[in-house]
Amino acid sequence: MIDRFVPNQYFPSVFDISITQLKEKGITSIIIDLDNTLIGWDMDEATAELKNWFDLLHKEGFSITIVSNNSRHRVRTFADPLGISYIARAKKPLGGSFEKAASLMDAATEDTAVIGDQLLTDILGGNRRGFHTILVAPVKQSDGAATKFNRFMERKVFKAMKRKGLMEWKENEKTK
Repeated sequence: MIDRFVPNQYFPSVFDISITQLKEKGITSIIIDLDNTLIGWDMDEATAELKNWFDLLHKEGFSITIVSNNSRHRVRTFADPLGISYIARAKKPLGGSFEKAASLMDAATEDTAVIGDQLLTDILGGNRRGFHTILVAPVKQSDGAATKFNRFMERKVFKAMKRKGLMEWKENEKTK
């Protein structure tokens, strides 16, 4: 059961993910979370560094879809200026939004990575559908009200994974 929460890879931020390694794994499409994965949950716009990262991904031939549990207005405000497709109110970890995103990109499961900052939504949802999953540390140490319970539960899952030797991480990055 705990295996469903273990990501295929873990990085401190999206900027630490090797585009070359993704390509070597055959990844051509990316399903990515918004809040605390790309920007803080209380921010509206992409940073210059993030815009450059998206430009590089597009230049390298990757398709990208943002999949967020947040409102349509929230996700659209971020995604539209960047020309990135999105699915809002995704109900993650349920799989329908992940499959819809892959379909929007005309991508096969084995060609798609799911990137997010939460085990209970992004990683569980991606793993349940067989996607390559990548966990990143949250952009901010604080969360919106709806996420606080998930973080509480996530700390318990991390401790269980550590006890079983399923995943190593820096204590200050994921357990606070």
